[in-house]
Amino acid sequence: MNQDTICAIATAQGGAIGTIRVSGPEAISITSRIFKPARESKSLSEQKPYTLTFGRIYDEEEIIDEVLVSLFRAPHSYTGEDSTEIACHGSSYILQQVMQLLIKHGCRMAQPGEYTQRAFLNGKMDLSQAEAVADLIASTSAATHRLAISQMRGGFSKELTELRNKLLNFTSMIELELDFSEEDVEFADRSALRKLADEIERVISRLVHSFSIGNAIKNGVPVAIIGETNAGKSTLLNVLLNEDKAIVSDIHGTTRDVIEDTINLGGITFRFIDTAGIRETDDTIESLGIERTFQKLDQAEIVLWMIDASEASSQVSQLAGKILPRCVGKHLIAVFNKSDLIETSQCQSIEHLFAQEFPQEHTDLIFISAKQKVQTDELEQKLISAAHLPTVTQNDIIVTNVRHYEALTKALEAIHRVQSGLDSHISGDFLSQDIRECIFFISDIAGEVTNDMVLQNIFEHFCIGK
Repeated sequence: MNQDTICAIATAQGGAIGTIRVSGPEAISITSRIFKPARESKSLSEQKPYTLTFGRIYDEEEIIDEVLVSLFRAPHSYTGEDSTEIACHGSSYILQQVMQLLIKHGCRMAQPGEYTQRAFLNGKMDLSQAEAVADLIASTSAATHRLAISQMRGGFSKELTELRNKLLNFTSMIELELDFSEEDVEFADRSALRKLADEIERVISRLVHSFSIGNAIKNGVPVAIIGETNAGKSTLLNVLLNEDKAIVSDIHGTTRDVIEDTINLGGITFRFIDTAGIRETDDTIESLGIERTFQKLDQAEIVLWMIDASEASSQVSQLAGKILPRCVGKHLIAVFNKSDLIETSQCQSIEHLFAQEFPQEHTDLIFISAKQKVQTDELEQKLISAAHLPTVTQNDIIVTNVRHYEALTKALEAIHRVQSGLDSHISGDFLSQDIRECIFFISDIAGEVTNDMVLQNIFEHFCIGK
């Protein structure tokens, strides 16, 4: 694959400047065939690396554009190959013309993520750093940006390398004993090995447990909006998103499926999930929607229970038994909507009912009018407080990738078996097998043992040009 020279447009449409990237063994020579420096100077192939050359792109005698060409020579480039970057004017016509010329002279169109894949294959970065490139491009908040930068700089990789080296030292001592088993020689101090296993277990556990925070930062804190029909769930979603995302109607059962969208509040991304209203119904489609409501409730970290304040007593008594048992360990906010339609004395009665019926820990209450946008700003502040996400810096090591989380979980299971084996004094060959499994899963994150199918799955989700 790396014998091909590839090209792709690397910038989004609509800008004043468009950049085309060329990488591969013939990148410089192919670019030279369509590019002429503006002044009487050295040809592109004779230029030093890290230089910019102004000139024109030609299709035979016809001038296509005036451009700047950046030159990089292997191995000191993003991909580790000879590379050029052609900065054209941003016209889509010009960019396509230049692309066609490059392909005509020997390039082929790059596949999604192929530049970063070549960087990985050429040893410019490990697999976790390559995946961080995609996360950096997709970052939508300061926190996701910082985590992606930290991973791309190799903070995560360094921690994994240290773990792997300790494990390798660990297993080498065990396997040395196996080589001298007939002499009954013990090279590995079992108490020292147990201490080392405990240290490794603590590090892996910390990384595994960090995924709940990392996943929330990357994909948004899941917030389920639940309640009876016509409680105002869809109206609230539209207010929070500041757009008409969900259909609002006085007809019961309007929302029959789950509607999701994200918004950034106070630097935290929330993933709001508007669900079908909970009620008894003979409508098959609506019943499926209500079933999905409870599925999304189980997945949420924060639950907004929308209650029509004018019918608070009946709605709380009817749904408390279905909702509260599913909210254990979650932050529940009881949102009494349509508060503009009730008296202050009724609000006080509802607060008294709330204090009696609801557990105090991780539970909150607020009166709003979604339609009139009363107290909705205060609700947003309650959501930010309920998220409990720490401030993230570029030095924090937090797992955000599902593939990494799964590999670390399996590594943790392996190191737990090592700890149990040391406690029960099992033979060294069994210990060595579990240690090697732990090493395998840690190495898989960095791409040292990853197969081609996994690589294809990772890089095909990149954008073209990266």
